[in-house]
Amino acid sequence: MTQPGLKIEEVIKDVVTVIIGILFCGFALKGFLVPNSFFDGGVTGISLLLHELYHFNIAFVIIIANIPFVIMGMFQVNKSFALKTLACVIGLGLCLQFVHYPVITSDKLLVSIFGGVFMGLGVGLSIRGGCALDGIEILALYTLKRSSFTISEIILGINIIIFLVAAVELGLPTALYSILTYYTASRTITFVIDGLEEYTAVNIISGQSEIIKEKLVMELGRGITIYKGERGFMKESFDVHQPVDIIFTVVTRLEVRRLKNLVHRIDPKAFVFTNSIKEAAGGVLKKKVRDH
Repeated sequence: MTQPGLKIEEVIKDVVTVIIGILFCGFALKGFLVPNSFFDGGVTGISLLLHELYHFNIAFVIIIANIPFVIMGMFQVNKSFALKTLACVIGLGLCLQFVHYPVITSDKLLVSIFGGVFMGLGVGLSIRGGCALDGIEILALYTLKRSSFTISEIILGINIIIFLVAAVELGLPTALYSILTYYTASRTITFVIDGLEEYTAVNIISGQSEIIKEKLVMELGRGITIYKGERGFMKESFDVHQPVDIIFTVVTRLEVRRLKNLVHRIDPKAFVFTNSIKEAAGGVLKKKVRDH
């Protein structure tokens, strides 16, 4: 009996998140980017470019420009995602048409940075709500299956074309400031989706692995996994090597420095390398701040 109620709560949470995202995007567009002829990447950037060159209504252009990608999303992702994305895009169009935002500033640097921040907040929140305010990721997924390029390379290529057209038609300074807007928006989207405490995988190779294992578990409260390996194989003594336990653990980004300091105190020569994890579940994981 509790599951349906839980599901309704999740739906309401997603809807509220998407609405807030739409309002942030509208604020970024009408308060910063559109009045100053600035651009973003992706389908939003294409819409802004068409609006600036041909003076089409930005609300209608954004809706129409995203429709092909919504249809594409129905086949690349699923029907539910496509319908939610369509509703999200229409909501953004209505927001741009009927919500009157003040023009915040005409300072180019402030426009490029804060326009990107608010755009990133909006797009990131819409993704967390289960839909997309920009169809470029869907296009990248579609192209990925028909080419040897990665999604990042495809998105980068599309955005390069957008900014090149902007540079030719509206001048290089505008295009450069718009690149800064896109970069700021991209970093903000990553922050919103991954959260402050993005998980980080840590690998530790040390001759003092027994002590390090105990400290990680008893002091930091981390779960660990051990790989069996061999260390040595130096150029001057290639034949000299010995077995070693390679310690693998997952911590939040805020804990990385503390972990490295702990390892360094035990073994200053320990080899520690990290890499970001997009998604992690199960095991002994500390919940992220956003999940509390």
